[in-house]
Amino acid sequence: MPSLKSHVVSFILRHSRKKAFSSPENLQRWIAYARKTEDYHPPALLKARLDITETSVDGFPVYEIAPRAGERRRILYLHGGAYVFQITSYHWGLIAEMAERLGFGVTVPIYPIAPEHDFHDMFGMVGDVYRRMLEETDAEDIVFMGDSAGGNMAVVLTMMAAEEGLSSPAHHVLISPGLDMSLSNPEVFEAERRDPWLGIPGGLEAIRLYSAGIDRADWHISPLYGDLSVLPRTLLLTGSHDLLSPDNLIFAERARDAGVEIDVVYEEGMFHVWPLIEMPEARRARDSIVAFLNGEARARPVKARGWSLQGQAAT
Repeated sequence: MPSLKSHVVSFILRHSRKKAFSSPENLQRWIAYARKTEDYHPPALLKARLDITETSVDGFPVYEIAPRAGERRRILYLHGGAYVFQITSYHWGLIAEMAERLGFGVTVPIYPIAPEHDFHDMFGMVGDVYRRMLEETDAEDIVFMGDSAGGNMAVVLTMMAAEEGLSSPAHHVLISPGLDMSLSNPEVFEAERRDPWLGIPGGLEAIRLYSAGIDRADWHISPLYGDLSVLPRTLLLTGSHDLLSPDNLIFAERARDAGVEIDVVYEEGMFHVWPLIEMPEARRARDSIVAFLNGEARARPVKARGWSLQGQAAT
């Protein structure tokens, strides 16, 4: 049963953030307001706890959280925000916890976002970040982790790297990723009604602003339609009250059919990117991420909305 706090957060989201995605005009207004208030810098408390340095790639900031002494492994964290919103304190909180619990180094690019920039700018920059990482770290020691739009970017970046002949990362951790923007799955319209956060009209506007005219069914925008066989071992976290969840479950099945080793955490009653928000369900999700990246035992099979998955049931 979902926790009381999750119900409170869901109520707040439905009466606040959901409005941003209710229409193209509302999304544009939220973007304009965000540009006046956003602050991508790591919070001061995190700087006191962690060894964080700032570098630059293609003129955009990149933050590096130093690994624990002797640790080689690194995470490339790609934040969500519908390609139009900046990294938030919620992202930084998750990033800090992963750095502390795992001891990995974490690379956090403050990549160019829409509408000021587009797909080509975003992937040009994060592609250069990954190339720089490969100069310093073996691909087998690199993890791509991303939430929402950042989860999409992690998958697309791996596919683009494979086309270029670059080595793939060893693992993906995808939190509520956006994997199909074509709206070809009718289940997403029913899922939208359950979702307290995301909406299709505003979501389509975000895609229009960042996609640089690329068709929404193209794998560069909707990686569900790309070559899934190039993907590494993957942990995917998705919730029953997320409009992206139906496509996440399809992705999991297709990836497994393509030979990808994929675990799924499917949490009943959970909304979009719930692991970022401090509550009991997020604790479980973060524990699952740490266990996955530490190579601990795989989760048990579960049944989720008609899909047979190798994943973790809500407990």
